[in-house]
Amino acid sequence: MEVLVLYYSREGHTEEMARQVVQGVESVAGVTARLRTVPSVHDGRKTHEVDLPDRGPAWVEPADLAECAGLVLGSPTRFGNMAAALKYFLDATGAEWFSGTLSGKPAGVFTSSSSPHGGQESTLLSMMIPLLHHGMLIVGIPYSEVGLTRTRGGGSPYGAGYLTGKDGDRPMDDDERDLCRALGRRVAKAALRLGTS
Repeated sequence: MEVLVLYYSREGHTEEMARQVVQGVESVAGVTARLRTVPSVHDGRKTHEVDLPDRGPAWVEPADLAECAGLVLGSPTRFGNMAAALKYFLDATGAEWFSGTLSGKPAGVFTSSSSPHGGQESTLLSMMIPLLHHGMLIVGIPYSEVGLTRTRGGGSPYGAGYLTGKDGDRPMDDDERDLCRALGRRVAKAALRLGTS
């Protein structure tokens, strides 16, 4: 059974979170993680070719959505919303919506931002909306995860968060790391209970 961990990351912070989520997923016996990303989008003012990534995970394909038993979706915060690259990908999943590819599967979300009031919670909510339209079952992080009450960085009941600092130089702290792993574990356990694939 596989959980798809799908993210967009420009500066590497959200990718770092994704790798922590993967550890959480893979801490659950019988579940593995499939790590995927999406390419950047451009405004058309310059030429841009989408090549295969030169490092890191492969680009996501429709088969990844069909084959996963659950999904954990991540994006940096962009004006309180998910990044355009991730939205662009989700906007192209009409065939999967129509066929119910993701319906009934568990999903969670995570984000990073440079400031404590950078819109982490609204970004998490923005990622939930298309997942709800796909019929996915949203998995949050409960307050039984002690990091939620301790964190001085990111994280909420809506999903995992990482406060990167104004210059992007603040390292992920233990609570942020633990909450990423907790989210991955929770989605993996939900997928096992639901028997989705």
